[in-house]
Amino acid sequence: SPVSRVVYNGKRSGGPRSPGASSEIFTPAHEENVRFIYEAWQCVERDLRNQMGSERSLVEEYVEKMPNPSLKAFKPVDLSDLKRRNTQDAKKS
Repeated sequence: SPVSRVVYNGKRSGGPRSPGASSEIFTPAHEENVRFIYEAWQCVERDLRNQMGSERSLVEEYVEKMPNPSLKAFKPVDLSDLKRRNTQDAKKS
């Protein structure tokens, strides 16, 4: 069956950087990428909420016409859970 994804073609905005609360060091480029993805996803969620009951579609769903067979067994990873487990493992060592 076809794989579907929500796609949003947003524009980057140059908002101010906020200092992180963690001890990890991130480059400005990393912070910019994270901020861009976060802001773009917020726009997608807002547009999805706003288009409920509307004829005009702000967000399009992308459907692969020919899905990659090597990705058939792909399982999404919960990055928050993975980070939490890695942090707990590091504290145990």
